[in-house]
Amino acid sequence: MGLLNNQDASLKVAVIGASGGIGQALIQQLTNMPGIGYIYAYSRTYPQALSAIENLSYSPLDYRNEQSIADAAAALGKTRLDLVIVATGVLHGENFTPEKSIRSLQPESFEEVFQLNTLGPMLVAKHFLPYMNKNNKTAFTAISARVGSISDNRLGGWYSYRASKAALNMMLKGLAIECRVRYPDLIVAGLHPGTVNTSLSEPFQKNVPADKLFTAEQSASYLLQVIDNLDKQDSGKVFAWDGKEIPA
Repeated sequence: MGLLNNQDASLKVAVIGASGGIGQALIQQLTNMPGIGYIYAYSRTYPQALSAIENLSYSPLDYRNEQSIADAAAALGKTRLDLVIVATGVLHGENFTPEKSIRSLQPESFEEVFQLNTLGPMLVAKHFLPYMNKNNKTAFTAISARVGSISDNRLGGWYSYRASKAALNMMLKGLAIECRVRYPDLIVAGLHPGTVNTSLSEPFQKNVPADKLFTAEQSASYLLQVIDNLDKQDSGKVFAWDGKEIPA
C-alpha cells in the first residue's frame, strides 16, 4: 500500500512553502485525499487561498531564520507527522538571475541561493524530524531539480542554482544514511517538479515545449503520485515528476 493511498489512515502532513504555486497546489490536492487527516501549512506570508480549508492550520515560518523554523516545529507539541514536503526555493531575485557565465558569479547572490535552496530545507529537517511518526512509514521530501545532477549537466551555466540543488541532493543522501537507525521507517527523497508555470520559472519558459510546461496543479498531482510510490530502498534518491530516478 502506498504512503498516501490508505483510506483508513489519518495522516498528518506538513507543507513548508505553502504560499508558493506548487505548495498551494499540493495542499489543495492533499485536502481531497481520503487518507489525509490534517495539514500543517507554513510560509513567510499567509496564503489567502487556503483560508477555507477546514483540516488545516497555518503558522508563519521564515526558512531564512533558524529560530523561526525551530519555533514552528516546537509548536507541534505531541503531534507526530507522517509526511513533510519542503516546497521552497529560489532561481532568481530582484538583483540577480541565473549566471550564463562565470563572469556573472556574485558572492551575495550565491549565498542567498544556497541559503534558500540548500540550508533552508535542511534546517527544516533538523527541527522537524523529531516530530516524525516512528510507528509507520513516513517521508521527508524536498523540492530539488534535474539541473542539480552533476552527470546530467550538458549545458553549463546557472552556477549557483545547479550547485545549490546538487548540494541539497548530497545533504538529503547524508540525511537518509543517518536516519537508517534513528528513523528506520523514514524515507528521505528529493523531488524534481518539472518546469512549472510559476513566478520561479516565468522568465525562462521561452524554449520550453508546451507539453513540458506544467501547471502547478499538474506538477503537484505528479509529485504526490511519486511520494505515494516511495519505498525504503528509495531513501536518499532524487526522483523526477514522472517517477524516474535522477542520477547524481
